[in-house]
Amino acid sequence: MTIQNATINDIEDIFKLYKIASDYQKTKKTVVVWPDFERQLVATEIKENRQFKLIINNTIACVWAITFKDDQIWETSQNDNAMYIHRIATNPEFRGQHFVTKIVDWAKGYASTKAIDYIRLDTLGNNTGLIAYYKQSGFDFLGIFDLKNTNGLPEHYHNQPACLFQIQLSK
Repeated sequence: MTIQNATINDIEDIFKLYKIASDYQKTKKTVVVWPDFERQLVATEIKENRQFKLIINNTIACVWAITFKDDQIWETSQNDNAMYIHRIATNPEFRGQHFVTKIVDWAKGYASTKAIDYIRLDTLGNNTGLIAYYKQSGFDFLGIFDLKNTNGLPEHYHNQPACLFQIQLSK
C-alpha cells in the first residue's frame, strides 16, 4: 500500500470512484448523495498537490482531497492551523479495509511536517453509521450544525446539517 499525490492522469479514475460512491449513497436512502463535482475543482486540487490516492497492487483503492481552510463549514475556525479531508471515495474492490484509519495515520505524518494542530472532516445529515465509523477511526464527534452560508459550496451542502469531526494533535 502506498499513498501519493494524484496526477492529472488519474482524473478519470477519481471521477469513476465518485460516481460509484454516489450510486452507493443512493442505495442507502437515508444518506445525503454527492452531486457531480466539477472537473476543474479536482484538476485544481491535483495541480496544488491536494488530491491523494492510496494504491494497492497498482490499483487506486481510495482517493481523497485536502484543504487548509474551510471557513464556510467550520465557521469559527478562521485562525486554526488545520487540515480538512474531503471526498473520501473507496474502490468497491477494497471496501472494508478501514481506509479512513490509514488516511488518519497518513494525515498525522503529513500534519507533523506542516505545523498543523487539527485534522478535520465533515459529513452531511445524521448518518449514524458514518458517524460511528469516523469516531472508531479516531475522530472526536463535535456535533451536528446548520451551516449559515452555503454559497459556493457543492449543492449537497445546501439545506443539510453538517456533522463535524476533528482530531486535535498533541502540541
